[in-house]
Amino acid sequence: MPLSTIILLVVALLIYFGAAHRVLDRLRLNDKTAFLFIGAMILGSFLPNIPLVGGLSINIGGGIIPIILAVYLILKAESAKEKTRSIVASLITAAAVYGAAKLLPSDPGNMIISPTYLFAILAGIVAYIFGRSRRGAFVAGIMGIVLSDIIYAVEIAIGNTPGATTIGGAGIFDSVVISGLIAVGLAEVIGEAREKLQGGTKKTEYASFFADKSTESNEKEKDEKAGEYCNEKK
Repeated sequence: MPLSTIILLVVALLIYFGAAHRVLDRLRLNDKTAFLFIGAMILGSFLPNIPLVGGLSINIGGGIIPIILAVYLILKAESAKEKTRSIVASLITAAAVYGAAKLLPSDPGNMIISPTYLFAILAGIVAYIFGRSRRGAFVAGIMGIVLSDIIYAVEIAIGNTPGATTIGGAGIFDSVVISGLIAVGLAEVIGEAREKLQGGTKKTEYASFFADKSTESNEKEKDEKAGEYCNEKK
């Protein structure tokens, strides 16, 4: 069973047992919609590829469904700024992955880590940096991989390189799933830590404010008592 399928099944279990509700809420996805996309990606990965032109084709689970999911999340964004940021982050992530593919050795055997995982990690980190929000990071994570694969496929088609190429094929499908999870995972963990730190700072400010108020009140009370004492002496 492909790694991407195993990961998606684990994610589905986490959603079923309520362990992923917070992340889904940030993505503006409900359980039913999440299950629908997960099921479509898993099922689509086993269906025949859709031929495009020449030897070029696209996988349903690793190509078409991730694109539909990304577009759906972009449309669900609450502001034009977040929509634009998600798109720009996707393009930057795709450029980073494509550039890395050009710079790294063409023979995977000469690499310490499999390109599938390397590109997924790279895409996840870049997507988080430029996507910023949970939704933006997730969209950039999955679309960065898919767009880089599309660029690579078009390059091969233009160069008349012999052989068949599938957008969103087995290795790319794994990269799409892993990069999306890394991106949203980083956004969730770091975002949560930042929110707690900001909350702690605010609490400290509030405590300091009320402490100052309490001190002022005590000083005022002391002054009033001192005035009463002086009046009694007179």
